[in-house]
Formats: sequence, C-alpha cells, structure tokens
Amino acid sequence: MSHQRILADLEARTLLPPAQAQAIAGFEQNRPFSIHYELRALLYLGITLLAGGLGVLVYQNIDHIGHGVVVGFIALVVAACFWYAARHRQPFTWGEAPKASLLPDYALLLGCLTFLVLEGYLQYQYNIFGDRYGLVTMLPAALFLWLAYLFDHRGVLSMGLTALGTWVGVNVAPLSAFGDESFLRYGLGEAALGLGVVLMAAGLLSEYLNLKRHFAFTYLSLGSNVALLAATAILFGDNAAHLPSGLMVPLIFILSGFLFWYARRTQSYLFLLLGVIYSYIVLTYLLIQLVADNSGAWEFLIMFYFPLSAIGAVLLFVNIRKILRIHAD
Repeated sequence: MSHQRILADLEARTLLPPAQAQAIAGFEQNRPFSIHYELRALLYLGITLLAGGLGVLVYQNIDHIGHGVVVGFIALVVAACFWYAARHRQPFTWGEAPKASLLPDYALLLGCLTFLVLEGYLQYQYNIFGDRYGLVTMLPAALFLWLAYLFDHRGVLSMGLTALGTWVGVNVAPLSAFGDESFLRYGLGEAALGLGVVLMAAGLLSEYLNLKRHFAFTYLSLGSNVALLAATAILFGDNAAHLPSGLMVPLIFILSGFLFWYARRTQSYLFLLLGVIYSYIVLTYLLIQLVADNSGAWEFLIMFYFPLSAIGAVLLFVNIRKILRIHAD
C-alpha cells in the first residue's frame, strides 16, 4: 500500500488532521532519492575496469617497460591497497562490523584483484610455481578467505570461495578443463558436488553459531548453485562418474526442498527460484525418460505439460509473496 493511500485512509477515518496529512505527503514527495546501490555498482565496475585496464596496459607496453618495472608497479599497487584497507579497518568481531567508509572496502577489493594480476604475471613470466597448479589457486583462496573474515568483506569472501572451487577442480583434473574430455571422467562432478554441500553446511553452521552469520547467504547461494549444478551434470552425464546418476534425482529434490524451506524462513526470492528451477529440470527429465519410447506420449508432453508449466510459472510469480509469507506494507 502506497503512502498516499495510507494517508487518505487515515484522513478518512479522522485519525489524521488534513494539515498534517499534507505535510507528510509533501515530505514523502520531496525527500531525497537514494542512489546508494547505483554508486556501489559504479564503484565495483570502476574497480573491475581498472584491474582489467592495468592488465591490458602491461600487455601492450611490456617490451618498452620491462618485466621488473611491471612487477614492482603491480606489487606497489597491491601493497598500497592493502595498507589503506588495514589502516581503516574496524576492530574484528564475529558479528557484522560497522562500516565507517566505503573506500577501504573497495581498496581491499582492488588489492585482491590486482594480486591475481600479479600472481598470474609472475607465473606466466617466471614460472615461480612450476607445475604446482594447485598452489597457484590455493594461495589466493587462503589469502582471500582470511582477508574476508579479517575485514568483514562479502565480496572478497566470494572471490575466496571461487578460488577454492578452482583449487578443487585443478587438484581433481589439472588439465582436463582445457581438453575435449568430459569433466565427469575425472571426477569433477563429485568434487563440485562435495564442495557445494560443504559450503552449504558452512553457511548453516555460521548462522547457527552466530559466527559471521551475514556470510551465510554467500556460502549458501554459491554452495547450492555448485551442488545442484554438479548433481544435474552427473544426472545428464555419460555415466562415467563414480556416483550413480539415479542417486542424483532424490538428492536434487532434497536440496531443492531445503532451499524452499530456507527461502520461506528467510523470505528469499533467490533460494525459492533456485529450488523451483532445479526441481522442474529433474521433473521434466523424469517425464521425458518415461515417454521416450512412446510417440503418442510425446504429443501429450508437448500439448499439455509445457503449457501447464508456463501457467505454473505465472502462478508462482503472482503468489510468490504469499509463498514466502511476505506481508504487504
């Protein structure tokens, strides 16, 4: 319900004098409009473009600058960003730390992105890690996770978890991602599934123990996506994975049911949509498997199932607030 309707209703019930109602309406109409999230998006975009532009600039002028100068400059940028962030760091707490300013957060983010540029450059030019590809990914994962907790930064936490997922993939199949072979032949499906479940458990544990519980959303969103995507990949795979594909059907339904429960508990649109989407994919897969050898059933599937699915999607979006028990303002 908009504020105009609320004011009109209060005025009609003689609960609010007309002069006061006009004053409130004038305040609501003329109050400043917040562009907080727009500015944050622009800052994130600027930092990403700055890190990418630095890499392009180095690539285009490497013959004129020299490798030592490039390494020194990038290291100086990393050190400056981390120093500025550390100088303005709030005292550590297992709760959500107050933010005195946004600049230290973005300096930390820029430092982490630039660190990846530095590490990649050192590996490419000097091969400092040799063939230990796991170390290349584990180092930023450990650093970013530590910095995320130290500075209470969810963006850096996402980077750390992404690097952790890369480390798991590299250790399971160091070079398979660059070839034509199926990921599942090297156990990447099981590794990703295990990582996703572990991340989901870490999110629930952080919420239950009240240890950086605001990190739970990042853990659960990334973990559920990885776990459900890996389970779906195994289900649709060529049976080269160690886990039987039939086991994935109940597992996906269980994970989707958990997401539905958690979505209602936290009133989260994201987790509800994730649970519904993956449940629908598996349900459609099972139905196709049942009618695969029956041409008449295919006609039924096309004529009724998909139109009914579209109607169900519309009903879902229409009633999503009721499903999540979100009351109208």
